[in-house]
Amino acid sequence: MSYNIEPIGFVQSSVKLREDAAKQGYEGAPDVWLVLNDNIAPALQGTLPGDEIILITWFHQSKRDVLIVHPRGDRNNPLAGVFATRSPDRPNPLGLHRVTVRAINGTSLKVGPLEAIDGTPIVDIKPVLSRSEDA
Repeated sequence: MSYNIEPIGFVQSSVKLREDAAKQGYEGAPDVWLVLNDNIAPALQGTLPGDEIILITWFHQSKRDVLIVHPRGDRNNPLAGVFATRSPDRPNPLGLHRVTVRAINGTSLKVGPLEAIDGTPIVDIKPVLSRSEDA
């Protein structure tokens, strides 16, 4: 059985190399542009600057056969399964990022901070819900 995921756009970032990316967005990652496919425009209705969103990406440069890592790439940390870490190397390398919409220009959103590298495929965008909306 297989499932197909089609990118809805791509990250446009000043960070070009995986080794130059912050481990987490709050650790010095830049603001970036999410350049979405034109056919996605209706899906942006209701999204506004200042909104917090969950961005789901596909870590296209990740190793999918890695199951155990030293967390944060630090060999002083004991080995752990990737499901207990935020490692980008994992069987299905989905990235989950909480970011703030800074600006919207057509089908491009400036968001940040984001640790994903330039060219990272975007899989989906979801709003961050407040506790009252969760109920």
